[in-house]
Amino acid sequence: MGFKKAALTGQLADIDIKLLRIFKAVVEAKGVTAAEAPLNLANSTISNYLSELEKRLGIRLCERGRRGFFITPQGQLVYDAALELLGALQKFRNTINDSHQVILGELHIICAEHTLGKVDYCIVKAIDQFLCIAPDVNINISVMESNSIVSAIIDNRADIGITVPLQNHHQLNNDAVFSEQMLLYCSQKHPLYSMTERQLSQLNLANYKFVESPRLRAGQEPHFDMKNWNVASSAHHQEARMSLILSGHFLGFLPEELVDQWGLKHRLKPLMTQKYGYTNTFKIISSKNSNNHSLINIFSRVLKQHITGI
Repeated sequence: MGFKKAALTGQLADIDIKLLRIFKAVVEAKGVTAAEAPLNLANSTISNYLSELEKRLGIRLCERGRRGFFITPQGQLVYDAALELLGALQKFRNTINDSHQVILGELHIICAEHTLGKVDYCIVKAIDQFLCIAPDVNINISVMESNSIVSAIIDNRADIGITVPLQNHHQLNNDAVFSEQMLLYCSQKHPLYSMTERQLSQLNLANYKFVESPRLRAGQEPHFDMKNWNVASSAHHQEARMSLILSGHFLGFLPEELVDQWGLKHRLKPLMTQKYGYTNTFKIISSKNSNNHSLINIFSRVLKQHITGI
């Protein structure tokens, strides 16, 4: 009776590490489609990478298709081993980084939408300075919805998040970096557009339709009245939310700064700003259990320097 040839005989190549990282991201996202955003890769490309890893290992790692996604027993073993391997690699890089001036590794940053231009492009300037300090580090940057960013950092699917956490998490380090003013808007097509502040103050806004936003979800409302508002439509991104508000059928919250940048101040009117306006505080977040603390600390420091000027 013969023996099956062992997979991955000899040394691991860079491509093996890359494929294992992709497999890890797919497992943690619970599917190929869900992994597109964090990996910044197309569905078909991710599938091809998984097939290549399965071919190199000689085993079936996961089932994916119409029946959904689930990991095989062999795939679970590979995933667990990949966690151990990638963690050891990162620990090695941290040891090297802490021992002398050569800084190596990868840094994955996730930003909430429309944050890269804030505070005179402070994030872009921080990336520039970071790469001057650590030119051999590979930076990955992506944009996600705020709640998804927090989950990605807690699960160690990324190193740094820049977002508005709506609650404190004991697993996370966080520092406030900048803020934005959120206002309630209607478009010039909406019946409230022509009303005075006095007329608006006498209305029950629960009689109107709203576009969902993070602070209009149950338990996250900044004002008691909002608990009774009719959230009749959803839009996970601000540009989509803006489009629904512009249609004249919905009220909704948008950043004041963004409305100005879009050139929409004459088409969108803020309503009852003193009563319903609120401030979003963006924070730089990272996991307390991260193995990439050296790079996280460097980037966090240079970002705060560009914001404070210190």
